[in-house]
Amino acid sequence: MLRYPLPQTLTTTDQLADFCARAASAPYVTVDTEFLRERTYFAQLCLVQLAMPGKDDSNAVLVDPLAEGMDLAPLYDLFRNPDVVKVFHAARQDLEIFHVEGGVVPSPLFDTQVAAMVCGFGDQVGYETLVRRISKASVDKSSRFTDWSRRPLSDAQKTYALADVTHLRQIYEYLRNQLAISGRTHWLEEELTALTNADNYVVTPEDAWQRLKIRTNAGKFLAIARELAAFRETYAQTKNIPRSRVVKDDALMELASTKPRSIDDLAKSRLLLREARRGEIADGLIAAVTRGMEMDAKHHPTLPEGRDRSALNPALADLLRVLLKAKAENVGVAQKLIASSADLDDIASGHLDGMWSRGWRREVFGDEALRLCDGKIALTAQGSKVLIVNL
Repeated sequence: MLRYPLPQTLTTTDQLADFCARAASAPYVTVDTEFLRERTYFAQLCLVQLAMPGKDDSNAVLVDPLAEGMDLAPLYDLFRNPDVVKVFHAARQDLEIFHVEGGVVPSPLFDTQVAAMVCGFGDQVGYETLVRRISKASVDKSSRFTDWSRRPLSDAQKTYALADVTHLRQIYEYLRNQLAISGRTHWLEEELTALTNADNYVVTPEDAWQRLKIRTNAGKFLAIARELAAFRETYAQTKNIPRSRVVKDDALMELASTKPRSIDDLAKSRLLLREARRGEIADGLIAAVTRGMEMDAKHHPTLPEGRDRSALNPALADLLRVLLKAKAENVGVAQKLIASSADLDDIASGHLDGMWSRGWRREVFGDEALRLCDGKIALTAQGSKVLIVNL
């Protein structure tokens, strides 16, 4: 039997189960989190905020994952419920936390930051901006950078945390309706495909080197860098400490270049942290360098090849920029959400694939871009507007 009313802060699994049982019959639930990550590899989840439809705080709660005995299983079941839309703002970090903590990516998902971009609010619009423009309210930011792991939470923290999901209800309903009116709901669905891909929230040590900014394709250097990055990632995950506390990127690049094979060699590093010059980190770094040095050349990694732009037509690239600007203004969407400057250079070089050539981007820009390349349309100016002329 459900118990009413629920307290504002849920500190037991039974209380959470009661709320999730109620939310299971709601059309949507808004979600946000507070977490700490400065001193750990994995985020420490400190608070979960949830709200069901309504105009006040009566259907909004705070969930304390740090409370003794708290099990978030009822929440993860709600996240798997296909009948309830889970609404976030800028969801990527939240989704990573829930995937790591509970092995679940909430679905179906609605990200108001992505939806706002599709609706013409600009690129990566902030939550406070949407609250001000849609809810006609303001958010007190004073508690944003407080220590969310400390208990008890202050009244100011609770008020701030609840505001992150109560205003989100009105923002969601407004954006959902705007998408329906404009016929752009499928645009959002395309954008959310990558966001809901669980593979995006897993970093395998063997692939960690691909995050590095490497400016050489020398096989041995890449092999050593890959082994060093893999060791760092494994060590950071195992010890749950940030990568930068093991080895910073610039020091890792230095080691890949100097190839230290002993503790004495490590001591000559200009950039290596003191803690990394001895003990198990030092041993791991030396072993990683040795593996890279001894690797057969046929197993060396290679950097992805860049696009060949030797056939770049600068005049066509300029025309494509004018076309993109006109199209973006016409639909009210940021230009770089449709196509990047590199995309335009690719098109002008004859590379006719990419994100711009698929889905809603093709509807908005891609088809006309291809027609421009084929000489089937021309561009002309009428006052401040750019017009497309069929040839």
